[in-house]
Amino acid sequence: MTAQPDPSITAFQATTEMTWHNGEKSFSVFSQAEYDRRIGMAQKCMEKHQLDAMVLTSYQNICYFTGFVYCAFGRPYAAIIKADGTCTTVAANIDGGHPWRRSQQEAVNYTDWQRTNYLQTIAQRIPHATRVGVEYDHLTVERHKMLGDALTNATLVDVAPMLMWGRAVKSQEEIDHIAFCASVANIGGEVVRQSVAPGVAEHEVALASTAAMTRAIANQYPYAELMDTWTWFQSGINTDGAHNPVTNRRVQAGDILSLNCFPMVFGYYVALERTLFCDHIPTPEARHIWEVTCNVHRRGMELLVPGKTCAEIAHELNAIFAEHDLLKYRSFGYGHSFGILSHYYGREAGVELREDIDTVLEPGMVVSMEPMLTIPEGLPGAGGYREHDILVITEDGNQNITNFPFGPEHNILNGSNS
Repeated sequence: MTAQPDPSITAFQATTEMTWHNGEKSFSVFSQAEYDRRIGMAQKCMEKHQLDAMVLTSYQNICYFTGFVYCAFGRPYAAIIKADGTCTTVAANIDGGHPWRRSQQEAVNYTDWQRTNYLQTIAQRIPHATRVGVEYDHLTVERHKMLGDALTNATLVDVAPMLMWGRAVKSQEEIDHIAFCASVANIGGEVVRQSVAPGVAEHEVALASTAAMTRAIANQYPYAELMDTWTWFQSGINTDGAHNPVTNRRVQAGDILSLNCFPMVFGYYVALERTLFCDHIPTPEARHIWEVTCNVHRRGMELLVPGKTCAEIAHELNAIFAEHDLLKYRSFGYGHSFGILSHYYGREAGVELREDIDTVLEPGMVVSMEPMLTIPEGLPGAGGYREHDILVITEDGNQNITNFPFGPEHNILNGSNS
């Protein structure tokens, strides 16, 4: 006898989506007025491109417009913003009520019963749309085709660049939040300075720093998401890359060290990075390279003012390194925009301090200054040298929100630092 399917189970598996209004809306670091401002920016974008709606899929834009930071694990997410200003988060059902609690407006969960449920959920909300904004820089070729097939009557229009420029100039609420994050990074940085001594392993220093930053975030907010705050502490040859993972290598006297503290709070990432030496600077060449890097860092911070272009700043700083025959060791551009950003999402690529970017700095932008040199192993002074401060561009200059000591006067560490 063939088993018959349970009708109730069959009906449940036909469900495309579910609404989880579970509990109450969670605390947000930003006001409703701030989110209204952001939605207003999106509406201006839709008006300019004559769009009926936008289907945003990136971490950065979903977080920016809804307040929800998703955890993909292979599943797609979206924020649907309509011309009337309504905004709906589309999340996976595995998340339960969390997307709704964190989203400033509505949220809906699509189920796992059919792989097309995500697309159906989107299509059901904008069935008559003829022009829909999407993010070309986030959609794969396959996902772009699937979305186009689901929105049968719609032309897909790239809105990623326009939204990026909108995010590049921060509100005062954003600036205040980024400044708090920078203060948390300084807490982690000081723990690194206090933890370094010959024989201490990289991972032990990093763990102590990350724990201190996490506790500082937890103490500030009534209900914060404590995720993705981390520390990269590198020593010796492991300093040659800015993003090299922490290892269990033990610090030795005379080692060059890199301090990298990264608090993540409500989707906003900041960075504090410093060159350090354990116990002493081993060679005159190392001191010279470090001091030149610090001089470039100081000059770079002076140049972060309204009216300067990213390219102008890069060229002037290149000239200082070239004067000392060190330009050939430069690792990357001199800085970039800060805001909704992480090691796995986000980048306001129009505001990077590179020779090929002519963006004019303006008040409200938040930009880092972070020169770095990498001297190959086997050469005098080998290792990676970098300093990193975050500055807010103001009407008449800038405001440094990092203000953590740098250079040989402060960061030669011997295990008894204060």
